[in-house]
Amino acid sequence: MHASRSRLIGAALSLLLAATLAGCSTAESRALAQPAGAPGRVPATSGDHRGAAADAGLTDDDGYIPEGSSLPLDSDKPAVTRLSPNLLSALRHAQAAMKQDGDGTDITIADGWRSERYQEHLFAEAVRQYGSEDEAEKWVKRGADSAHVRGDAVDIADAGAMDFLNRFGDEWGLCQVYANEAWHFELRTTPGGGCPAQSPDGRG
Repeated sequence: MHASRSRLIGAALSLLLAATLAGCSTAESRALAQPAGAPGRVPATSGDHRGAAADAGLTDDDGYIPEGSSLPLDSDKPAVTRLSPNLLSALRHAQAAMKQDGDGTDITIADGWRSERYQEHLFAEAVRQYGSEDEAEKWVKRGADSAHVRGDAVDIADAGAMDFLNRFGDEWGLCQVYANEAWHFELRTTPGGGCPAQSPDGRG
């Protein structure tokens, strides 16, 4: 089951616009699509978020993916291997459809499975950034409340893949969950079913 070529033409046009606005750079497209304060990418008010994560002793075993990096779906890192098998399978089927219809883009993830301590670290960083727990909760869940900790969510790294999944992801059950996070996907419907209405932000 895959998107038709005509549907992909529309996706390609959207991607072209995003790439143009971002200077044709995948990294810049990601920055354009993912504003400051995105889950897993919360900038500290001073210093480097990557440095803060390193200072916290976060490693691959926590699902930590360094800022500016991403992982392919066949990675052997825990951020990928500890994802729900059903979620990972759906993403791989979506990627195969993209390639079958002539889009050579791989689906890569900026964040996948995370340990609970990593999630708590991200929440603490968000509180420091936004000044209150209520504001932080718009972007980052607490500990075990996060679908990332359960292995049930991914943050897509590439603007083209985000666009494709936002348009056609429900064919594999993949849905954008939060209106303020175009990159965050979970399995929220049966393949071919309609995605539920998006929550305004992480507070539900």
